[in-house]
Amino acid sequence: MKRIVFLLFILITTVTFAQKSDCNCCSADQTAFDFWVGNWTVTHYNNGSPAGSSVIRKEENGCVIHENWTSTQTGYTGTSLNFFNGTTQQWEQLWVDNAGAHLKLKGNRIGNQMILTSDEFAKKDGKMYQNRITWTHLEDGKVRQLWEVLSDGEVVSVAFDGLYSPMEQ
Repeated sequence: MKRIVFLLFILITTVTFAQKSDCNCCSADQTAFDFWVGNWTVTHYNNGSPAGSSVIRKEENGCVIHENWTSTQTGYTGTSLNFFNGTTQQWEQLWVDNAGAHLKLKGNRIGNQMILTSDEFAKKDGKMYQNRITWTHLEDGKVRQLWEVLSDGEVVSVAFDGLYSPMEQ
């Protein structure tokens, strides 16, 4: 009888381990940004004018969210890689565009929002600034992306305010 119990224990442990190893990035933390995955038409939030389009896919067995942005501004494109860093327990984003700019962000989901911020940086005016981008998953399935520039914790400007709507297929 002890042998049967032991064999059942080994079988259950093996099956459980095999199931977990099939999906290395399926925890609630690692899927917290999945609401942003899709094919999107993007408009300016305040006036509805076209801003661009974005194709956002899960890659690397679901461990990376890869964004490809195309602006309505002729020739402007960018891409971001987003992932949950298990060591720091934070989401990270690296954005790079074809104008040579880049942005590194980190943070987490709070409620229906993913909030990522940059490290502080100095501008020519000598003041310290920080970028904060908030993606809000709206009830209708759309996503609002609000990019704010902060100084001393206060919003000093809005770099982008867009509404992501699913592309009609």
